Amino acid sequence: MPVAIVLKGYPRLSESFIAQEIRSLEQAGVDLQLVSLRHPTDPATHPIHQEIQAPVLYLPEYLYREPLRVLKGWLVSRKLPGYRNARSTWLKDLKRDLCANRVRRFGQALVLAAEMPAATSLIYAHFMHTPASVARYAATLLHLPWSFSAHAKDIWTTPTWEKREKLTDCKFAVTCTQTGFTHLTELAAAGINLTRLYHGLDTVRFADPGLRQGGPDGSSAERVVNILSVGRAVPKKGFDVLLGALAELPPEIFWYWQHVGGGSELASLKRLAAEYKLDDRISWLGPLPQEAVLSLYRQSDLFVLPSRVAADGDRDGLPNVLMEAASQRLAIVATSLPGIGELITADTHGLLVPPDDSEALSGAIFQAVTDPRQRTGWGNTARERVVHEFDHTDNIQPLIALLSQDSRAS
Repeated sequence: MPVAIVLKGYPRLSESFIAQEIRSLEQAGVDLQLVSLRHPTDPATHPIHQEIQAPVLYLPEYLYREPLRVLKGWLVSRKLPGYRNARSTWLKDLKRDLCANRVRRFGQALVLAAEMPAATSLIYAHFMHTPASVARYAATLLHLPWSFSAHAKDIWTTPTWEKREKLTDCKFAVTCTQTGFTHLTELAAAGINLTRLYHGLDTVRFADPGLRQGGPDGSSAERVVNILSVGRAVPKKGFDVLLGALAELPPEIFWYWQHVGGGSELASLKRLAAEYKLDDRISWLGPLPQEAVLSLYRQSDLFVLPSRVAADGDRDGLPNVLMEAASQRLAIVATSLPGIGELITADTHGLLVPPDDSEALSGAIFQAVTDPRQRTGWGNTARERVVHEFDHTDNIQPLIALLSQDSRAS
């Protein structure tokens, strides 16, 4: 009896952790139907996407582009036993969140309810905001249980009333950091089935590259230190702060920075780099598939991720790229956001600095660049932590049990 997984978009380069989860669920024998609210836009996919066998149902991304399909979805759904309750729930939400996106969510739910395999036992959404709304409305229409996995932006930008009601209404929920778990627990009513479940990392796919021996110290052009960052160019990643920190490094230090990722802020970051006169020390590589990123981890000397809390409350949880970098024994400099601190202990697995502090970030980068022995120690210790505490094979087991149990129960 299939489990429908509702995703905001599929496949996505920036959501390799979701693909990793889907593949593991398939390997465990969970029958899946993927449901995507958007069509793919990335120029490539990861190898793991080619391994996933589950079919994908693409819902109308914009309702006006597929009016006949939406109409058919409404005609079918209005005859379903849960239509009145679903419509009532949606109208209540719409009064508190009057926007086109809320209308689109209900329209997508109507299509999903009409087109989903009849034997579906559970609807499970990745992200607590839009995908969970579509899952909730569709599940109500069909009298099915539903659940969700909460991550970062969806936790911190979803209104409190909506989080409370979804936690109360769902069959179970999981979230990928202790920070998110604590926050949601404070909102949840007694008896809510909420589990902290790290995504973890596939340490077979991210195999041990072997001990790093020494490394450059930035003292000359021949000993340039290669710095790497992987992440979308969006405000919460803080790459503007990183550019300021790099500009503050002493001119006699030799470094080269490579950025992997797309994002809405990419053009403005490039302009800022030009203003700092850093163009000849930077490569903007754009979105890359996993095998190319893995190669960059192994070629680099230092990984930097200057995450911050954005103006709208958006922030990182525990970015998977930190686990990926650590798995390759790559020294890390990051910021002291709570989720990041669940992986990186300062001066043990790398260095942590306050967010939005270019001076502190520059000092940490200088320390890491000029001390290759310390970088080696951090990288080795971080690798051990990933293997022993964040291995995906161990961390996926509770989710397999939850989904399999609900599938059998239906």
